Amino acid sequence: MIERIQDLPAGIDGLNATGNISRDDYLSVIDPLLERAHREGRRVRLLYRFGAEFEGFSAGAAWEDMRVGLHYLRLLERAAVVTDIAWLREGVRLAGALLPCPMRVFSVAAEADAIAWLSEPEAGARISHHLLPERGVLVMEPHGPLRQEDFDALALTVDPWIESYGELAGLVINTKGIPGWENIGALIRHLRFVRDHHTRIRRVALVADGKLFDVAPRLLEHFLHAELRHFPHDQLREATEWAGEPQP
Repeated sequence: MIERIQDLPAGIDGLNATGNISRDDYLSVIDPLLERAHREGRRVRLLYRFGAEFEGFSAGAAWEDMRVGLHYLRLLERAAVVTDIAWLREGVRLAGALLPCPMRVFSVAAEADAIAWLSEPEAGARISHHLLPERGVLVMEPHGPLRQEDFDALALTVDPWIESYGELAGLVINTKGIPGWENIGALIRHLRFVRDHHTRIRRVALVADGKLFDVAPRLLEHFLHAELRHFPHDQLREATEWAGEPQP
């Protein structure tokens, strides 16, 4: 059977496998976990523990594992498998070489190291972002010249939310300056992201200091469907509240 692990740090989902894993375990535990993450527009950092009591997968479970992998693979941001079972450890190492997300295997005694690895910030990310599901607002903060994969990560958060709710109430861009782009490919990916999403975002708040940002809403209103407003850099809370206000 599979059970959720409850006492993990925020941002980490955990599963504990014992005995024989059946198709019903996927339908009752794993599917709801991933479907909720999909609705909330978040990626999953997964701790998957296989202790000495684990016996194996049924044929139905193996099929469900393939189906879940094909359907939800993009949701996985990192996966740590904790086990001392030799054949599982070798299988995880092989799978980790083929998957697009980082996957590592840890011994049972090193579970704390697995949790610490899952808690680490994503290396090299140029845009930190988080979705506020109670408001339907995405807050993003650029940290340097933007890359193509930064917009891919944003789409992985935004697209499931829009698919579930039809639109994003607001986008808050919190920046100290114009970060620029790493290369022309990143600029093209940025423009494509705007093209694909701007009609599904009601409000955009620019949180930054500088005269350029004072006039940015007037410059961009001709190109974007969303309502834009500029806020000083010390008014992030006010900007987030405005972006998430319900329609009158």
